[in-house]
Amino acid sequence: MTDKVIDSSVLARFFPKEAGWDQLEEIMLERPYTLNLAIKEVTNAIWRRAKLMGDLSEEKSTALLDKLIDAKRYLLRVEPQEPYLKQAFKISWKFDLTIYDSLFIALAHSKRAVFVTTDKKQHEIASKLGVNSILI
Repeated sequence: MTDKVIDSSVLARFFPKEAGWDQLEEIMLERPYTLNLAIKEVTNAIWRRAKLMGDLSEEKSTALLDKLIDAKRYLLRVEPQEPYLKQAFKISWKFDLTIYDSLFIALAHSKRAVFVTTDKKQHEIASKLGVNSILI
């Protein structure tokens, strides 16, 4: 089994069971790597859907947050982003990609892991850098 790195877009799709979430179930059971940044980004996405878009109740959004926290504890291998900042900066500079997105590619590159994303641009850039990438 090859290690995998998932980005925030994967987590954001998995927990509310959005389109394609079922393709991610097996990946989640493989204990993929992600960044601590992803936990914050997905928490913010849950909040945004509940408060600004109004398509999640407070109860449902709290339940999703609990699942995310449990996943962090039991399913995910969460890394700090600081060790990957320099490499991410180089990726960002070369490809005009945000630091946030570049960090996940840098993590996958460093771990020699397969990068899993729902973002086509990230997938293409990872592939250009020789990182095996899966687009969901």
